[in-house]
Amino acid sequence: MMQYFDLSDDQFEKIVVAVGQRLFGAGLMGFDAGIDGGRDAKFKGTAELYPSAAAPWTGCTIIQAKHTNGITASFSDPAMCNVEKLTGIICDEIPKIKALYESGEAQNYLLVSNRKLSGVAEPKLVKLISDMTGLPVENIALAGTQQLDDWLELFPDAQASLSINPLQSPLIVSPDDLANTIEGFREAVQVAASDEDRSIPTPRTTLVEKNRLNNMTPEFETVLRKRYLELTADIRKFLADPINESFKASYQEAVEEFNLKIVAKRTDHDTFDDEVCSGRGQDRTLGPFVSDFPSIFACKQDMRPSERRDMRQKVW
Repeated sequence: MMQYFDLSDDQFEKIVVAVGQRLFGAGLMGFDAGIDGGRDAKFKGTAELYPSAAAPWTGCTIIQAKHTNGITASFSDPAMCNVEKLTGIICDEIPKIKALYESGEAQNYLLVSNRKLSGVAEPKLVKLISDMTGLPVENIALAGTQQLDDWLELFPDAQASLSINPLQSPLIVSPDDLANTIEGFREAVQVAASDEDRSIPTPRTTLVEKNRLNNMTPEFETVLRKRYLELTADIRKFLADPINESFKASYQEAVEEFNLKIVAKRTDHDTFDDEVCSGRGQDRTLGPFVSDFPSIFACKQDMRPSERRDMRQKVW
């Protein structure tokens, strides 16, 4: 089975043309952009094998290829056709098909897409197209991934004739592969967290330089190091625990908001000290965020581990 979702639109159209030439005949013309920007393939005459050799379509057949990079896409998706609201890919094409049929330029319509097509959705969509264009039901057909697979198996020379360069395919990451990667990375981080050095990390930039850049006074820096920096390992361990996954998301949002507020308020204060403490007694912005740290993480040493953990989860 070909991974159609991994192809570009042009590559998918090449497959439809190759199969279409076996079903209708070598005279099938490929996908050329029309006046309205649409890309249709056409065949004029009597089809060789479609829908069957015994009762082939005659006249002009319009073939459209609708490609998607969605792995689990289906004809039942609202994006393909919302029957109630009359929106979606199929509904967008109906005015053009109706115009071609009424002008005598089209007698048959075939829509091919790399989507799953169920036995329930097919007759409903065919009837909708018929009702809105005037085309007879027997002159309308839809083909999904299963039909494409069957055709390529029936015509192995069609697939052999294709020259599809994988490097021209769109850059797509499989959700399953990405999920496995994230899960593996998460496990690796947890293992590393359990074995890491709990001492205060060595800064890549000296504290003196950081204080100068942030305009923080030495006195304020000393208090921060004494009261909060030693809690870094506890915070990291707490957030690495899967049971605290929901708290981790809240923590990350708080950190992001904290950083943005620091940037936004930096020009309003002479020193970093004033900036961080400016929220005390006002709108609970920056000052309380820092001052609440001891109540969250500075657990008493005489607590049992379970009690300490419960308290952190409740306060977080």
